[in-house]
Amino acid sequence: MLAVGHLGLGYLLGKGSSKLLGKKVNIPLIFALSVIPDADILISQLIGFDIHRGPMHSIIILSIAFLPAFAIYRKESLPYFLAVLSHPLIGDFITGGPVRLLWPVSMEPFGIGIDGSSATNIVLESSIFLISVVIMLKSNDMRRLFQPHLSNLLLSIPTFTVLLPAVLGIPLVVPLWLEPPHMVYMFLFLAATIITLLRFFKSGFSR
Repeated sequence: MLAVGHLGLGYLLGKGSSKLLGKKVNIPLIFALSVIPDADILISQLIGFDIHRGPMHSIIILSIAFLPAFAIYRKESLPYFLAVLSHPLIGDFITGGPVRLLWPVSMEPFGIGIDGSSATNIVLESSIFLISVVIMLKSNDMRRLFQPHLSNLLLSIPTFTVLLPAVLGIPLVVPLWLEPPHMVYMFLFLAATIITLLRFFKSGFSR
């Protein structure tokens, strides 16, 4: 699944579960976690062989990584766990190549394998994007992102996740119909990050 779908899924699951728990959720962290498994694309470039959709997409590895968070924050960690788990278990399971969900216990690949550039996936990701934007607007999460907060700096992670494929075609080319949603997310994240940085530097220089 492309960045738009991952970001939308992560947000919807994170936001929805936080509502059920009656807890506030850090939206920038939710967005960052929803795309963080794809850091294995960069790692693959560094180490010289492909590990994409392997260890960092394993629900076993992701669950182990979240054990300290569950031990410290307990159920408050659930929205964040669901956000990161949505990436391999829903997004990449549906779209693209196979995912090794049970690595290292099993090398069995899982997935439906819908083509990322197919009309089916374009409609799916566009729908997820639109629903997430509507909820962000209705819940005032959109407005909160424009309020300076250090956690907004986490948005640099999803910013590059939408920037690289949508603008540079790295590691894949985004279908034309999904370019606008990518641009919306990119400008939203960039604006929130820049506002926070400006406030930080302004307060620093005023001391």
